[in-house]
Parts: sequence; structure tokens; C-alpha cells
Amino acid sequence: MESTTEKKQSPGPAAKKLEPGPKDIVFRGSFEEVNQFFYENLWSDGLPIVPPTIKKVEEFLKYTDRFPEDGVGIYMPGNLEGTIWKVAVIGVMAGCRPEYMPVLIAIAEAMADPKYRIQDGGSTPGWEATIVLNGKKLIEQLGFNFREAVRRPGNQANTSIGRFYRLFSRNMARLLPGITDKATFGQMFRAVIPEDEETAAKLKWDTLSVQRGFKTGDPAVTLMSIRYEGAPLTTTGATAAEHLDRMAFWIKNIIDVGLWAGVPGVTGGSRSEFYKEFAVMILMSPTISSVLAKNGYSIDDVRKALWEKSKIPAREWDARMASYDASPKKKTACDLVKLKRLPPEFCQSQDPDRLLPVYYSPEQLMVVVTGDPARNRSLFMVNNQEQGFPVTRKIHLPANWDRLMEGKR
Repeated sequence: MESTTEKKQSPGPAAKKLEPGPKDIVFRGSFEEVNQFFYENLWSDGLPIVPPTIKKVEEFLKYTDRFPEDGVGIYMPGNLEGTIWKVAVIGVMAGCRPEYMPVLIAIAEAMADPKYRIQDGGSTPGWEATIVLNGKKLIEQLGFNFREAVRRPGNQANTSIGRFYRLFSRNMARLLPGITDKATFGQMFRAVIPEDEETAAKLKWDTLSVQRGFKTGDPAVTLMSIRYEGAPLTTTGATAAEHLDRMAFWIKNIIDVGLWAGVPGVTGGSRSEFYKEFAVMILMSPTISSVLAKNGYSIDDVRKALWEKSKIPAREWDARMASYDASPKKKTACDLVKLKRLPPEFCQSQDPDRLLPVYYSPEQLMVVVTGDPARNRSLFMVNNQEQGFPVTRKIHLPANWDRLMEGKR
């Protein structure tokens, strides 16, 4: 069994040797021996990997117009450059199919975006990424599951691409548990979430990629850190208010205002840039979204309603902030306005009963229609402070994509 990857030299005289090139063979052996070798070198995630032979890697390269040596980004703290070749190598390892390659490249590019801050992927909250996929035709061609048990392992596309993210983080960013990954508890990698674009189109709702500024139908991936999520929320009723009131009650109880208002400084940006980037995502089953749409609600209407309905009294807002603030003098919303860490509208009066939002603006709520169409449930997820801000990348398909996909399914 031949396997290709890059091997770092240990310090000392051996470090003077040239590192292996991308196509150099670094190990030969049986399936079990290859897996043991990768495990000992901290290249695997502890699960069996598919040995990345040159033949397998080259199969992946057929599904992109880019050159193998093209760069896709630099990943900290490993300070390693990702290339198209390395994306293919790790895609093979993760158990992906060659035709997933355009999706893998877009994910790797999103991970390299400075706004995403992959270097913080090993911080103590132990956040993990969620990956949302858009593009109806691509979702169908690659056989993604966007219905029952959408996030459950079992579907090859959803699961293996989710694993690719984790293996890429490990091998490019070098986020290694106990070394550069200091998560207190950590989370398991998540299966990719494809949006139910057929339902969204029937409801005349914007898909997530359109909410993020892309054109309808453009294939795209969105990455976002998930610090925590609520339990699946059941809502009932024939009117929008019955569902939205219950959703807002849940939002106001799961979002910690300290996550976005309590951090004293932001790396590489101003405070105002930070609180506008903080994000909340809601996965909404087709059943719930259909009720809201039938009551005349657009995506923007839903976002505005939930933002308004989830406001809390300033006295409660300040109490939540106090529990997050480690300084001797606890800061109120008005204190944070004076420090220019919040905009003026958070202190328009000193009335303790004035209502304040638990996230800054309606646009920070991202709505994704997905999941079992026969269930009345939603799921809320919250990003981790300034780490893992949402990043969306368009998926670029090779010129001969349709011909390559003929007879695949």
C-alpha cells in the first residue's frame, strides 16, 4: 500500500534533509500498517483513514480546473500552506468521493479566511464548525441528505465532507488535542447541512447563500463556529405568532449577551465590526417554515420578528452581562456605550425596563430550511465570540462538470 502526504522532520541533524515532495512515497505497507503509521504521526483522527495513494489523489484532481500546486490559504497555528493537492490528499483520507472535490476546495478556502480565525479552533470553549451547503443541482448530483436525520452520520456526502473539515484542521492548522487544541471538552465533527432548496423556492424564501449575498442557484458553502446549540424546539399552531413567540422565548434564554458584548477587544478589527458579525443560526423544518410563509412571512420578516420578540429588560441584560464580567465594577449596557463597545441605541435612557436585544441586529440571524418535512421542529446555534465568524465561499465547478457527472447516480 502506497501513501502520500508531507512529513515534518524532527529537530536535529535530520531536519537538514529536504522534506518529501507532494508525490513522494513516505510509507509502504498494509492497510493496517498505513493506518498505524498515520496515527503515530498525528495525521489521522483516530478512525481508520483511506490511504491516500497517488492514483486516488489524481482521481480527485480530475474534478477541478485548478493546478495541484495552486495555493488555497495559510493555516495557523501550523503556519502551513494548503494546496489543491493537499485538499485532495485529505479528501481521500476522509473517505470522500472524487466528485466532492469542488466542495472540499471551497471549504478549505473558507477556513483560510482571516475572519474565520481557524487558529482559534483549539480554544477552551471547544467550538466546532457547522457547514451549510447551497446549490440545488449540486446537492442532488452529489446525493446529499437534507431531510430526515439531516445531521446524522450515514450519508457518505454529508458525513465524509464533515470529517474532511476536521482532518484538514488537524493536518493544515495542526490543531492537535492536548498540544495546540486546548478545548475543555470539545465536540465531534458535524455532518454537512444541505439546505432544502426545493422547499425554500416554493415558499419564495431566500436560501442561506442568498442571505449571504450570492445569487439564487449559486453553489456555495457557509462555515460558522458553533459554541453551543439549543435542544430541538417543538412549536405548534396554525398562526405565525404561535411559532415565533415560542422561538423568541427560546432565543432570549439561550443567548449569552456576554458572548458578543462582553469581550473587551477584538483582534484585527474594531468593536463595531465585531458585534455586527456575531451570528445566530436557526435550522427550520419545512413544516414550520411553511406555516410562517403561509402567514405572509418572508425570511426578512422572520428575522425581524424574532429579533424584536426576543428583547429583554435592561435590568436582565445588565445582570447577564455582570455574570460574564470578571472586573470588580460590573459594566452595564450604558457603561459599554460610554466605552464605545456598544452603539448609542443601547443607552437611550436609564430606564431599567427598557428593552434591549440579545443580539445586535435582525441580519445576524441566519435561517436555513432543512430537516424532516413531517416534523415541527427548529434548532438554534450560536457562534463563539469573534472566533469562527460566518464565511461563505462560492463552489467553482470545472468546465466539464456535467460530462464528468454523467452516470454517477
